[in-house]
Amino acid sequence: MSVAQTIRERLAALEPQALELVDESERHRGHAGYREGGGTHWRVSIVSARFDGQSTIERHRMVNETLAAELKGGVHALAIHASVPGEGGA
Repeated sequence: MSVAQTIRERLAALEPQALELVDESERHRGHAGYREGGGTHWRVSIVSARFDGQSTIERHRMVNETLAAELKGGVHALAIHASVPGEGGA
């Protein structure tokens, strides 16, 4: 299974209404954590009702906890935008 598939599968636990996942690894060529072939640097935008009532930090923690195994393994960096339905940028 690819890194992208694994991330999408794990984030399904947060019941996203929308999920955008972008592999930005190539933009980090030559920097720490970069590996040939990508899969190391990601940008995720996720919309979920599960974030309702949570601060930005709490939302990011939810995503990071969901992806803990990947962050300990091959994923070096993760940029997160987490919102609830109808929220700005959602």
